[in-house]
Amino acid sequence: MRKATPVVVQSVTSAPESLQKEQEARIKRYLLTMLIRTGCFVAAVPLHGWMRWTSVAMAVVLPYIAVVFANAVKPRAVGVVAPVLPTAYAVPSLPPPRRD
Repeated sequence: MRKATPVVVQSVTSAPESLQKEQEARIKRYLLTMLIRTGCFVAAVPLHGWMRWTSVAMAVVLPYIAVVFANAVKPRAVGVVAPVLPTAYAVPSLPPPRRD
């Protein structure tokens, strides 16, 4: 007698985030960082001394940070998502051909 193989059910909570939503989040993060960079450039005009140079330095460094964060893809959960494979009893078989 064969032992029944355990059936693994895919959980909705273990499903990864869709690619489109992940890309939208990365684009928003990039735009926010570039908005802060623009603010640093604008703030550098009325500021004086070390505050001006700090603002300029931030405006120079922020594009690199924005690109690194925009290209950072969330790691996929290894071993959490199991493939859904059909079982022998779930696949319908065709009836034998009729010989008339």
